[in-house]
Amino acid sequence: MSRTRLFGSLCAMVFLINFARVVFAPLVGEFIDEFSIREGTAGLVVTLAWLGSASPRLPTGWLLTRTSRTKVVLLSGVVLTLGSIGVAVAPDVRTLMVAAFCVGSASGVYFIAANPFVSELFPSHVGRVLGIHGMASQLSAVVAAPVVTVALWYDWRVAFYGLALAAAATTVVVLVFARETDLPHAGDADTDFLAGARSAWKLILSGVLLMGLTSFVWQGLFNFYELYMIDKGLPATTARNLLTVVFAAGVPAFLVSGDLADRLPRVRYILAVITAFILSVLAVVFASGIVAVVLASVLVGFSIHMLFPATDAYLLGSLPDDVRGSAYAVFSAGAMTTQATGSWVVGEAIEFGFAYDTVFLTLTAGLVLLVVAFAILDRAGRVPGGSGGEMAV
Repeated sequence: MSRTRLFGSLCAMVFLINFARVVFAPLVGEFIDEFSIREGTAGLVVTLAWLGSASPRLPTGWLLTRTSRTKVVLLSGVVLTLGSIGVAVAPDVRTLMVAAFCVGSASGVYFIAANPFVSELFPSHVGRVLGIHGMASQLSAVVAAPVVTVALWYDWRVAFYGLALAAAATTVVVLVFARETDLPHAGDADTDFLAGARSAWKLILSGVLLMGLTSFVWQGLFNFYELYMIDKGLPATTARNLLTVVFAAGVPAFLVSGDLADRLPRVRYILAVITAFILSVLAVVFASGIVAVVLASVLVGFSIHMLFPATDAYLLGSLPDDVRGSAYAVFSAGAMTTQATGSWVVGEAIEFGFAYDTVFLTLTAGLVLLVVAFAILDRAGRVPGGSGGEMAV
């Protein structure tokens, strides 16, 4: 029962952690207006939040070989609190960029510690608990746009003041429950960061390519989704609410995908999910009319959010206890760094004069090549943990 309560507090923490990252997307237009910047700079603000999420992942992996997962989770709560205050008081775009980077770094610290921790709390149902944990994270993405809409009645900065207060309170709750819980010791033998990463480099590389490149496209799409929908001719309010539709579709996707990841061949399942995402992006590009756009938005939200628990289950379920934290940190840092630049690349392409449809069709074509390449390698038994039976490490 104590592990369940601790898990519940972690779900509350991940809700706030993810909210801090995704809340920047519906604020892109506000940043452009308030700080007198263009799309490329606004995209860079969002990219810095995600680069912030990538930057501490390797150091956090090393830190986990020296201290407990719970202490690192608590550290992430402190960083989130301070970073949120920084965004709320930012007087100019440079300060905003620094604060966005700090807010993002809290998520990097958290996920490196919490995802292995969650899998070790309930080792017999890795995919399921990661799915529930991810669903809690996704719920924050659903409420991000409505929270921004309400905050804009007063000031968008109110959202970050509230985030700071909630983060501080949740950090205290996690601390109390962690002290009352009989914690697992599965990661105690993971004391050599570099050795752990080297031993699983094939698995890490596979995960980075699959997750990182697909999420690169997703980053560029969702952070400009509101402006893209306005470009398609939809009213601004409708465009912002469509972002909520995209994220809402992802809530059940985490739970469904977590269960499927425990039952299906994981590499083939991941390739099927990426294929579904490709088709859904095409649906968004070619959709016209509000009904078609809403349906396409549901499809793209559901498909991409199936990828996250599937990939985490693939990595965390394949790695042995003595390298899990180290190897997962390297994978996560690589995947996050790869995807983080998606917003900036799309923003620069749009500012340069390319149409949204052209940009997203080009990125989708790249994902087709990724799926084909991995399908061939998997059939040849060259993908770790794939159908060919090659061991992960």
